[in-house]
Amino acid sequence: MEKGGAVLLGGSLPVPSVQELAKKEQLKVVPSRYVRTDQEPIISDSKTPLQIPVIDLERLVAGDSEMAKKFDSACREWGFFQLTNHGVRNELLDKMIKATQEFFKMPLEEKKKFPQEAGDLEGYGQLLKAYLFNKLPIDYRLALEAYSAELKSISMKLVNSMAKCLKMDPQEMKDLFEDSYQTVRTNYYPPCPEPDKVIGLAAHSDAVGLTILLQLSEMAGLQVRKDGSWITVKPYPYAFVVNIGDILEIITNGNYRSIEHRAICNSVEERISIATFLSPLMDCEFGPAPSLLGNGARAQFLRTTTANYYRGVYARELGGKSYLETVRL
Repeated sequence: MEKGGAVLLGGSLPVPSVQELAKKEQLKVVPSRYVRTDQEPIISDSKTPLQIPVIDLERLVAGDSEMAKKFDSACREWGFFQLTNHGVRNELLDKMIKATQEFFKMPLEEKKKFPQEAGDLEGYGQLLKAYLFNKLPIDYRLALEAYSAELKSISMKLVNSMAKCLKMDPQEMKDLFEDSYQTVRTNYYPPCPEPDKVIGLAAHSDAVGLTILLQLSEMAGLQVRKDGSWITVKPYPYAFVVNIGDILEIITNGNYRSIEHRAICNSVEERISIATFLSPLMDCEFGPAPSLLGNGARAQFLRTTTANYYRGVYARELGGKSYLETVRL
């Protein structure tokens, strides 16, 4: 479906602002609508030594063989890694962090000027529409534009490195992602009086190609499922957390996997994160890369388009990797 030349992927139900709800001084109990009894319990893993791998992007791009092996292993075994030495200036990250924090401090009526329209997934409460950028506060808009350009460059370095590690034809990654669909989503999690009864974001894998996450504080809130256990990611200052999405699992024919993850809440302080997503253009058809097939290797997934894949994902309740299985051969 299309509306005004844009592809419609679905919609979501409008809900009250949890930020405004959390401001109520007498809020001691989580409202029943937010209690999640269907989620696995939040268990402290402070004694668990496991942490997601840390990848030095400068060393990776420079051809460091040890870092390339670590990167390949992270994509195969974890689907997640922290990215350091990525080249984005701390000054720009600080501007992005400050501008984002200031946006959430705005009165609710001001933030409602960027609404999510009926039948759409973008706007205040979901992904921010590109055409709304010009209406944003000037500091936020300038920071976001510069930040998005930097992350597009990082994304291309990462997918090109994946192609090298897998011995793919690098042109296949370039064709899919050089002219790509890039979106930004900012998540706000207020302090919660009963964090053990709620979930910030239900367990899921990302439908996209690649996700790059910036956490605005050192408060941990992201958990990754590893070998049946939930591992809490301890964020490094100024580092990005990167994860493989479903689309890249399909393109790499299952060599690199998207992994379930979730966001948890805490009772101490607010947590804000900025997620940037990269995917092929909406009308782009993708499937297992041809250069990975042959010599006994068979396609593990059907071919589809980005728009059709997204529509299928958004037509379901968020949860696990259930939709990816519908295109698995």
